[in-house]
Amino acid sequence: MTLSVYLSGEIHTDWREEIMAGTKTAGLDVVFSAPVTDHGASDDCGVAILGAEPNKFWHDHKGAKLNAMRTRKGIEDADIVVVRFGEKYKQWNAAFDAGMAAALGKSLIVLHGPEHQHPLKEVDAAALAVAERPEQVVQMLTYIENGSLPG
Repeated sequence: MTLSVYLSGEIHTDWREEIMAGTKTAGLDVVFSAPVTDHGASDDCGVAILGAEPNKFWHDHKGAKLNAMRTRKGIEDADIVVVRFGEKYKQWNAAFDAGMAAALGKSLIVLHGPEHQHPLKEVDAAALAVAERPEQVVQMLTYIENGSLPG
């Protein structure tokens, strides 16, 4: 069974690469998709395609709309959505993505450290699983695909 996994959220660490490498090492049949993780490209995609905006609100609005289309498509096509909340930055878009995945009935895995346990309690409640480390996500995907436990 091929799993389609959308990796959403925090873009400032290599957690996506850790999960992708882990599933490859485990020999899993997983296809990954994700938002654009180049922060500048993500912010400026709207004005790069549709034209410059003197007002920062409209600059951001154009980019947000294009990114929302990409995100919606990725989440709709996914079997499983993994949403990572990092320690350093507020990821409002990650909370939105988690909510969208839950609303679409997608299997949702939330990934964050213990410091976010209380602030993200409602997001965690919508998830089918909450992990603290990328290797736990790999172990979950291994179990989902093969029914095998770690170790």
